[in-house]
Amino acid sequence: MNKLYPDAATALADIVKDGQTIAVGGFGLCGIPEALIAALRDSGKKYLTAISNNAGVDGFGLGQLLTTRQITKMISSYVGENKEFERQYLAGELQLEFTPQGTLAEKLRAGGAGIPAFFTKTGVGTIVAEGKEVREFDGEQYVMERSLVADVSLVKAYKADKAGNLVYRKTARNFNPNVAMAGKITVVEVEHLVDIGEIDPDEVHTPGIYVHRIVVNANPEKRIEQRTVSPS
Repeated sequence: MNKLYPDAATALADIVKDGQTIAVGGFGLCGIPEALIAALRDSGKKYLTAISNNAGVDGFGLGQLLTTRQITKMISSYVGENKEFERQYLAGELQLEFTPQGTLAEKLRAGGAGIPAFFTKTGVGTIVAEGKEVREFDGEQYVMERSLVADVSLVKAYKADKAGNLVYRKTARNFNPNVAMAGKITVVEVEHLVDIGEIDPDEVHTPGIYVHRIVVNANPEKRIEQRTVSPS
């Protein structure tokens, strides 16, 4: 099975649709699938629910899809640093399912593992628990959280082989492994593509079984990364 696609637009063309739930890897602007996000923007698909730790910044990352009004609901943890996100939410134009960060990671991981729900102490007694089942275990209260499964997951990895086995680089790993697991169809943007067998099995972070499509973006912008050196 050939998982390699020539570009991001081609990889998304026949799978993204209006009204879908899209999970996107990244933390802030670190480890975001830049080319795939841009291709999703250019697809013009709308009424999207986006699962992501945050919504990028104004004009970059998922912030682009807020500007074009393609996202109608965010399931996320961190909602700062994006004025358009704030404006749309306060104006009632954008739905927000605010989710604690660790809970969001586990909801994605559980979805990928086929676990429909789990109990956690995080959020008990707060607005996070409103409308959710709360149950007592060993004298402690726990809130039930439903897992998340996305129609399409967009993932950023450092390296992949042609079977889709993935290696992430340092903190750019963040939510990407969990997002990769949670997608019914997972599309991965990588900087380096190697032949099968070139990645040591012990170095694989996400097995290729979770990956359906691969796009090479050898020179991403990586806007958040800056090189700082001492004066000469």
